[in-house]
Amino acid sequence: MEKKILATIGEKEITNYDVESALQSLDSYQAMHFNTEEGKKQLLEDLVNQELFYVEAKENNLHNDENFQTEMKKIEENMLKQYAINKVLSSITLTEEEKKAFFEANKSKFNKSETATAKHILVDTEEKASELLNKINAGDVSFEDAAAEHSTCPSKDAGGNLGSFPRGQMVPEFEEAVFNMKKDEVRGPVQTQFGYHLIKLEELEAGGESPYEEVQSEIERTLMYQKQSEVYSNKLNDLKSKYAHSVKFND
Repeated sequence: MEKKILATIGEKEITNYDVESALQSLDSYQAMHFNTEEGKKQLLEDLVNQELFYVEAKENNLHNDENFQTEMKKIEENMLKQYAINKVLSSITLTEEEKKAFFEANKSKFNKSETATAKHILVDTEEKASELLNKINAGDVSFEDAAAEHSTCPSKDAGGNLGSFPRGQMVPEFEEAVFNMKKDEVRGPVQTQFGYHLIKLEELEAGGESPYEEVQSEIERTLMYQKQSEVYSNKLNDLKSKYAHSVKFND
């Protein structure tokens, strides 16, 4: 994106980069509101207004006020603390050997569950479910069209599609049926607390051991957290020992 000067206040320039930075600092709801031509104009005006306050504050030497100096000292202290901690933690690195060794030692923790991809039709009575099943099996209507017309589940808008889900996510009766079906099989009626289901299995993926490539990012996060905690703890112990004479707790 080409840099453009959008406004000047004295020698201060406000650019499109400043407006974009202000936009990025907003939460998602606010950003959606201001991410328009009119919204960005408002952000620019706000930046100009803030700069006007700054100009007058400098003219009135507010930066020399005792209260301001006290607040700035607190801010500087907090930023320096965080900077010092980040400096210690940023030195930590992970090698590929460490990550793979961790994976080999913890393979069972990365096992993935058996996963099903299925569609369903939910109705109130067993008779209605059986009637629809007969029509689907006879080819009078597709499963998806029957779901769209008759299912009481919000998934009807997607032809009954429930997407993919692992074991343990669905109610027991539904799960028992779906994980014992064959691909493209239609089964039902299956009764649950919600009503009567017709189920169509789209795909069944076996669980088991995950390959290293699939869990590499998770391993990196876990190992980095462990190493950062260890380095932080060791550094803190060193500081407590080094400055033991300076620390006093009042009863």
